[in-house]
Amino acid sequence: MTNNQVIGAIIIMSAVTIFIRFLPFVALRGKKTPAWITYLGARLPYAVMGMLVVYCLKHVNFSSAKNFLPELIAGILVAISYIIKRNTLISIILGTACYMVFVQVVFI
Repeated sequence: MTNNQVIGAIIIMSAVTIFIRFLPFVALRGKKTPAWITYLGARLPYAVMGMLVVYCLKHVNFSSAKNFLPELIAGILVAISYIIKRNTLISIILGTACYMVFVQVVFI
């Protein structure tokens, strides 16, 4: 792709993303938020996190400790740090760093 094509693709993707993000605000301007949208807004974050956990752990091999211990320890660390701090970003960074240290240094 040429530079002009890349820039054009970025502009089009940005415009579509902005349109999709602003569409609910324009469509529901001045109206009460429907109950089903409020329900989804309360439930979907937990559903997405659950799907991400399943996706990340779907190929874990339990044949030896070095194959599953990094994921197990990092996952437990994420859960404990979230319970203590209630900060998703800190939990994710801490779990990722822990996992990478285990994979790169401890469980070679």
